[in-house]
Amino acid sequence: MRACLFVVLTSALSACAEKGPDERADLTQREKDSIVAGSRIPGARAVKKAMSSADSASARQARLDSAEREP
Repeated sequence: MRACLFVVLTSALSACAEKGPDERADLTQREKDSIVAGSRIPGARAVKKAMSSADSASARQARLDSAEREP
């Protein structure tokens, strides 16, 4: 619960922050989440676990879709 709250608050604060000229504005949400997951901040492991679970679900769905196309 705290990890989710932390991610939401961090996202909200970063959205309100003024962007400097050297900041990369072209990062995708996936890239941002990867940066958070690789950090040592509290809740980073939860972000990494959520990304792993999402990847696993996507891979499973892709396998099911390909099985339907090639019976």
